[in-house]
Amino acid sequence: MGDPGSQYIGEYVDGRMEGEAEYLLPTETKYVGEMKDGMFHGQGTLYFPNGSRYDAIWEKGLAVKGTYTFSDGLQYDAEHWHYCDGYDRRFYTEICNGLKPAGISQVTNMDPPRKIPEGCYDCGDGFYDPVTRIIKDYRNRFLRNADDDEHEWIIKTCRKGWDEIVGHRPKL
Repeated sequence: MGDPGSQYIGEYVDGRMEGEAEYLLPTETKYVGEMKDGMFHGQGTLYFPNGSRYDAIWEKGLAVKGTYTFSDGLQYDAEHWHYCDGYDRRFYTEICNGLKPAGISQVTNMDPPRKIPEGCYDCGDGFYDPVTRIIKDYRNRFLRNADDDEHEWIIKTCRKGWDEIVGHRPKL
């Protein structure tokens, strides 16, 4: 039962997944919670490979109310979201642990930041190679091919794995 490459640990009623269960998807995302008629139904949590989670109440496979928590413990709140807005640009770890002294900047929420492979960009969920246009996760597994819009966004906004002189260059 279920999708190819998935794994189900739980009970069946009339050949359908039902009751308390664990369901491991091929993407390594894991659902732990209640199932009914082969679908997520009731209390359940999705655990993502990056360490984040989504706790929700499910009805017939759809989340009707839930809370997303990032791997660092930051909980997303759609109504009162004050993280990294136009007024407060601190990373969540800086909010929790305080700012570093002047001159010692923190460049990512993870401190120290990930080492980016030469010629690649860190796009948040993995590393992007602009030559192949492939994004691989931080464990070097294929995630997706970037379309033109994502390529442009990554090139303009993401950290790169090499140093580059910007601004004024003295004449030699």
